[in-house]
Amino acid sequence: MRRLPLLAIAGLALAMLTAQAAAETTLRIGLAEDPDALDPTLARTFVGRIVFSSLCDKLFDIGPHLEIVPQLATAYEWSPDNKALTIALRQGVLFHDGEKMDAAAVKYSIERHLKMPGSNRKGEIGAVTGVDIVDDHTVRLNLATPFAPLLAQLTDRAGMILSPKAAAAEGDKFAAHPVCAGPFKFTERVAQDRIVLDRFDKYWDKDKIHVDRIVFLPIPDAAVRLANLQSGGLDMIERVSPSDLAQIKNDAKIKTASIVELGYQSINVNVANGPGAKNPLGEDPRIREALNLAIDRDALNQVVFDGQFEPGNQWVPPTNPFYVKEFPVPKRDLAKAKQLMKEAGKSSVDVDFMVPNDSLAMQVAQVIQAMAGEAGIHLNIRATEFASSLNLAEKGEFGAYLLAWSGRADPDGNLYNFIACDGPINYPRYCNQDVDREIKAGRQVGDPAERMKHYTKVAAQVLKDHSLIYLYHRKWIYAFNTKLTGFTPYPDGLIRPEGLMLK
Repeated sequence: MRRLPLLAIAGLALAMLTAQAAAETTLRIGLAEDPDALDPTLARTFVGRIVFSSLCDKLFDIGPHLEIVPQLATAYEWSPDNKALTIALRQGVLFHDGEKMDAAAVKYSIERHLKMPGSNRKGEIGAVTGVDIVDDHTVRLNLATPFAPLLAQLTDRAGMILSPKAAAAEGDKFAAHPVCAGPFKFTERVAQDRIVLDRFDKYWDKDKIHVDRIVFLPIPDAAVRLANLQSGGLDMIERVSPSDLAQIKNDAKIKTASIVELGYQSINVNVANGPGAKNPLGEDPRIREALNLAIDRDALNQVVFDGQFEPGNQWVPPTNPFYVKEFPVPKRDLAKAKQLMKEAGKSSVDVDFMVPNDSLAMQVAQVIQAMAGEAGIHLNIRATEFASSLNLAEKGEFGAYLLAWSGRADPDGNLYNFIACDGPINYPRYCNQDVDREIKAGRQVGDPAERMKHYTKVAAQVLKDHSLIYLYHRKWIYAFNTKLTGFTPYPDGLIRPEGLMLK
């Protein structure tokens, strides 16, 4: 069985000293949106994943360089045919309700992710056909076919283990009182206002936790988030506006950190999700290509993001080894966009454009609106609270939808859920059987070169159909007061509480 390296443990004297220094401290973090349900099986939002980083441990995690590291697991072993994964579990771990985290809890949680109605994890680990309990601290995941992304999927919500007692008692209301095995336990949530977590004193790795309480505050406006940080109302904020960096550099009380994301930003176009698809953009790929060509990605990056982000046209950045180089980022071609509109028999079209109501998303939408308008595509912006926009998207109540995906370490995590016919976050309801076959084939091989052959075929089709129009890849930018130390940015954008300390 392959043993995973454990993180270094500080000496006892140092642990006692830092624990004393951190006594009765509250870390206040400003989020760009209010998370949706705090249920790992049902959740969809990036900001929810930030909260889960403190609330719910996973079987595995990723390191700063995308290496897979242990969390609730300590070792793993693949079967010779790669159709079974045996996982050794950490012993002595307790859930927040005092119940033991063991093989039975892992079996319960994985099967809940697979079978619960409305699960957004099923598509991520759908190759798993069942979970066997080998002994109290060992499980075996059985697969229908080899599934290369499985370990990477278990570093996120699909790998979060819940208290079976609490989950069974709460049912679909678990999000109101989530019980996991993370460093902090749930205390309170007031929608659109705050989420409060308190330190779990029986956490298995408690020596790395140095604050007593974390309060997450959703503040959609980037300028308001920054103002709260500057005034002392917050200790840390995520997704700083790039245009504010120059101002922050002159503030001696604030530090920044940044890293390029794993994900992408895109326009989802409703092509088959109910009545919302019944419009020229949804029905004619020529008009979707016209919209794609009307957008100047370089100009968008400069105008809104001061050149800090990376223009893109695929589910991974151009610097990613899984980027399909045969299809580079297109330059703006307004003449061709107008010609495509003419071929489609349209001089102009009106499109409902749903946009999350945070300040940066609105700026992006307004710039794209102006560019598309020059091609005769009139995007009517509908600003919508973020969690509400996800619910509307699920119902198909949109023509186009500006949506961010925070990304996963394995490229399948940026692809399957959004493009496959049965993808749970495929809001456009795009479905192409050839694409499905190639995506699924890419999941079954481990060799990167072989996987790229399948992804090249996927790109050839989806970049022509444009159910998703990929725009750019963000840089995660954080700002925090100088009292906060120990923060390390990760490519997944999550804020891990381990090591964080307030002076």
